[in-house]
Amino acid sequence: MDLKWLKTFTVAAKYENFRMTAEELFISQPSVTVHIKLMEEYLGSELFERIGRRVQLTAEGRRFLPYAKKLLDIHQEGIEDMEDFKQGRSRKLTLAISPLIASSVMPSILKKYMVLNPDISLEIQVMESKDIPAAVLEGQADCGLSRMLIVHTELTCSPLYEDPVIMIAPHDGWYSDSSPPVDMEELFRQHKILTHNHPEYWGDLLKQIKKKYAYVQTMVVTQIEVTKRFIEEGLGISFLPSSIVRRELLEGRFSEVLTDELSLPVARSYFIAKYQHEEGTRFRQFLSQFYYQ
Repeated sequence: MDLKWLKTFTVAAKYENFRMTAEELFISQPSVTVHIKLMEEYLGSELFERIGRRVQLTAEGRRFLPYAKKLLDIHQEGIEDMEDFKQGRSRKLTLAISPLIASSVMPSILKKYMVLNPDISLEIQVMESKDIPAAVLEGQADCGLSRMLIVHTELTCSPLYEDPVIMIAPHDGWYSDSSPPVDMEELFRQHKILTHNHPEYWGDLLKQIKKKYAYVQTMVVTQIEVTKRFIEEGLGISFLPSSIVRRELLEGRFSEVLTDELSLPVARSYFIAKYQHEEGTRFRQFLSQFYYQ
């Protein structure tokens, strides 16, 4: 079976339109028709039903589609593995990492790891914490770095590090070490609280805030980077892990508001694995130099 037929089939299955398939693959529409016809003859099954100018996957086509995709994936993996081998990279590690971890603490750590392990090929898949367990379970990633604690019989989830959560406000000169103590009531009356940018601590923290300051206004902003941008533009304040605002604080773009009126949480990150993967275990041990085990 020709790989070109498989590629044409999977793209045609996506669009159910031979013209669009030809455009994506940069081939002629008659070539698409020929590839599909040859596939059908090889399999002895009709893969598409022709309805006027349209095509639609048959039951046989839908059944064969996941196998076609798997064959193409295996082929691509083989090509990439051979390329890694030719370049002297004999080991491979695929990590699923949450956006927060990927953009804050990981870049410098990964740089050190790659210097010490020049023969390893790293693949980084950035995804939301809620999607990482499934990626590890299904073998899309060898291990994951997540902001969420998970409990699953087939996965291990161990603490990676704790990050103090601090109160962050726009840097407008009002909040500084030399300023008078902050009036929390005035602060909450003047600024909305930007919430739910972390998957773990907002429920309990909001209850605590609203118990003391029932009038507070909130705005749900689920992305950390968007939250930071909104704070910088004066759209609100928030409670964020200290590691992700370190640069903004040093550059004077944010101000940390110190208060003893609230008991602030810590944000935790976790290492997720399915089994004792050799490269994953080695990477976990490397991380322990920076964070507790």
